[in-house]
Amino acid sequence: MEYPEEQAPRAQDLRTLGRSLSRCRACPRLVEWREEAARTKRKAYADWDYWARPVPGFGPPDARMLVVGLAPAAHGGNRTGRMFTGDRSGDVLVAALHDLGLASRATSTHKDDGLELRGVRFTAPVHCAPPDNKPTPAERDTCRPWLAHELELLRPTVRTVVALGAFGWQAVLPVLGAAGWQIPRPRPAFGHGARTVLAPKEQGPSLTLYGCYHVSQQNTFTGRLTPAMLREVLGAAAEEAGIQLS
Repeated sequence: MEYPEEQAPRAQDLRTLGRSLSRCRACPRLVEWREEAARTKRKAYADWDYWARPVPGFGPPDARMLVVGLAPAAHGGNRTGRMFTGDRSGDVLVAALHDLGLASRATSTHKDDGLELRGVRFTAPVHCAPPDNKPTPAERDTCRPWLAHELELLRPTVRTVVALGAFGWQAVLPVLGAAGWQIPRPRPAFGHGARTVLAPKEQGPSLTLYGCYHVSQQNTFTGRLTPAMLREVLGAAAEEAGIQLS
């Protein structure tokens, strides 16, 4: 079996990267969990044929803004096969993007629902659904080459990254360093509304990293993250990336 560090760099474009990623079986615990979720299912999804594989990034290949989450949900992305699709977290995120004119519809329910993102792409540092939504550091590190190469392929166009939650922030920093941007020392700390400009190591444009509380139900149901707070961060990142808001 080949591992992500061998497979990922071979992809010449994001479509090929997604196909290769979706066949990955490098983390036994995650493989077992994603397939167990597909066998047991939830009652509400008893008639679904679960995706039950790693979930690729989603969005245009020339995206100027990248939204980085944590990992697919067992009965969300792991069911539908699309990032931030099929659960409440995805609906909250997509509704905010729709309000800003960056998504064609306000909900994200299944792969053929017609959702299109404008200038924005979704991805995650871990592409398989983890038990209790908690990937281990080893699983994060094993999965890292997929995100690293995704950023390398996006480097000509991407100008901003929005990290949802501390896990996404901490996971994406070393990846951004490997993809060609300078990471300040000490490393910038995560916070909602945090903003850090990363200069290129060599030639090329700078990139701005934004922090945002994760769109989990724990945050959105308690009011820790409101729709207005989410729109504020996403809107600022989109404007800085040069995406015109409607």
